[in-house]
Amino acid sequence: MQERDWVEQAGELFEAAMFGGDTSALERSDEVLDAVEAPLCMARGKVMHVRFLEDREENGQELVLFERAAELYERLGDASGRADALFWVGCWHQVVKGDGATGRPYFERSYALAQSVDDRRTMSYAIRHLGFADKDAGHFGRARERLTESVTLRREIGFRAGEAAGLVALAYFAAETGDPSAAFRHLDEAQAVAESCGAKAVSGWIEQARTLIRP
Repeated sequence: MQERDWVEQAGELFEAAMFGGDTSALERSDEVLDAVEAPLCMARGKVMHVRFLEDREENGQELVLFERAAELYERLGDASGRADALFWVGCWHQVVKGDGATGRPYFERSYALAQSVDDRRTMSYAIRHLGFADKDAGHFGRARERLTESVTLRREIGFRAGEAAGLVALAYFAAETGDPSAAFRHLDEAQAVAESCGAKAVSGWIEQARTLIRP
């Protein structure tokens, strides 16, 4: 059902309760409105996160929105939606606040929930950021495995822009762990993937990486 249909249904339930005396419509309207509010919270939170990446100005409302979405999706019994919301809660802690340790349990729960419903896109995000947390903690072997798994998951579902972004992350990891030749191979592959799907922003990240990684 489209969000517009949910809103219309909520209006009909209001009419049924207000004028038809159907008190059960009130409870049903809560579920309908939760189904509208949850994705809206996610959308607003994600827009705020992109703005943070652009200007590095923290907005605490971002966390509030993702936590609210996680609560709503849990109430709705939507494991995939809750997995996505929990990932973004973790991302706020890791990326916005620079606290990967606090973000880790959110990524772990996100991955487990997404895996339970075969939501490989969300799995790819959660395992990617677990890889970043492992790298920061000095667990390089596990970090490589997780970053590679993220790329593999994205390749499997045809998430080409995400695949290219994952290859950039692997390139930086290879460079940081003393393998610049592997880093440039990852960048070459990332460039081909990014060009194939028109991921211009990722192409910009690749060019920047080439200037920062020493042969």
